[in-house]
Amino acid sequence: MTSPDPTATPDPWRSLHELLAAMDAEIERVYLERGLKGVRPRFAYPLIRLAHIGPLTIRELAESLGRSHSAISQTVAAMRKEGLVTSEPGPDARTRRIDLTERGRALVPFLEAEWRATHETVAELDGELPYAMTAVVEDARRALERRSMGQRILDHLVEPPRPGQAVPYQVGCGYGAKVLHEPS
Repeated sequence: MTSPDPTATPDPWRSLHELLAAMDAEIERVYLERGLKGVRPRFAYPLIRLAHIGPLTIRELAESLGRSHSAISQTVAAMRKEGLVTSEPGPDARTRRIDLTERGRALVPFLEAEWRATHETVAELDGELPYAMTAVVEDARRALERRSMGQRILDHLVEPPRPGQAVPYQVGCGYGAKVLHEPS
């Protein structure tokens, strides 16, 4: 390797991932304190939705939640393993209809109460912070609408030369620097 390991520098996303994981762990702890073993925070949204408009195919459920088919398929598999949902053949051979089991249906009133309490908690946190988390997310979304994450990455991406390719080098620095190519 000719360059230093870029993963050795601090990850700017780490604190956000850790915060979200810690908040999910706290929600899961509330579930465990209420005797809800095997229930994960990511189950609440689809279980509540299924209680109100189910049964649904995985695709219908994913679309209604604004999630990817793959993510909901994995969540459904985990919920089925915990005995919260059933999966029956759908209208064609490629689809499965997902519905709540009695155990899943019995959890919904608590999950709805926890959902409301979590939203109130987020509002409370927003009120305590100098810049609300919800505002940060909305501002980031707007900035990414103006210039996508992919475009921003491409603007910063410096790819290593391919074998036999001319090697660029920079003359000067800052504004007005010129990138030249070594002769082949």
